[in-house]
Amino acid sequence: MARDRGRLRRSRGVNFAKMLGTGTGKNFTPSDADLTRWGALVVIDESALESIDSLAVIRSWNKRALHEVRLVLDPISVHGLWSGSNPFNWSVTPAPDSQIVAITRARIKWSQNFRFWRAVPPVSADLHRSPGLIAAIGIGEAPIGLQGTFSLWENGKVLRDFAYKGQAHQRAIEATAQYNWYAEELFSRFAVRNVRGKL
Repeated sequence: MARDRGRLRRSRGVNFAKMLGTGTGKNFTPSDADLTRWGALVVIDESALESIDSLAVIRSWNKRALHEVRLVLDPISVHGLWSGSNPFNWSVTPAPDSQIVAITRARIKWSQNFRFWRAVPPVSADLHRSPGLIAAIGIGEAPIGLQGTFSLWENGKVLRDFAYKGQAHQRAIEATAQYNWYAEELFSRFAVRNVRGKL
């Protein structure tokens, strides 16, 4: 899949695309890598969405895949940049009971890698104890330095409770400000429009 990033980005209607390795979501560290699961994050024109399955690159992946999961998401809020831009530059107001996806992504300063990884396990433990969490996996454009998370929640309230009331997460936010360990960061929330398959 990594060799297909150019084909995907050149596909009709695609405005932004990233090929992503994944982690199991147990601890969100490099040892968590899952070599059996890959992902693609795609920002595509609404007019091209219905035909995305007919793209040659998507068809080739589906031929090789044992399972496929696809989520269609609408941005709610985005803070920060991904590769120098904000690809999610529009927003919707979700229904109160709408499932929510949170995507975080960061380019970690090399000098801060070890400090960052030491802060991850307590946050991961809090995350997996959080009421309302449906699924969580690690995502990344590279095994080290370009890291992120993908989490699916029952609704926006349970996500906000984790983000703003969890002690480990609050300590990590404070450490981020103190040590400035990201060269670039993006935090985003999305309303789930449609899900095909099961995470």
